[in-house]
Amino acid sequence: MSVMDKLKQMLKGHEDQAGKGVDKAGDFVDDKTQGKYSSQVDTAQDKLKDQFGRDQDQPPR
Repeated sequence: MSVMDKLKQMLKGHEDQAGKGVDKAGDFVDDKTQGKYSSQVDTAQDKLKDQFGRDQDQPPR
């Protein structure tokens, strides 16, 4: 079982809170890097939210 699978199991039912955490972490990184990598951070946030929000039985997009 991969780390991502373990995280998905732990966060099941708490996708909204996980999304807020991802947003908060991305904002922290943007703040520390003065927005230098904001497009990469936004892409990573979107991908993480997609992973956490998607049902485990569904194949990746």
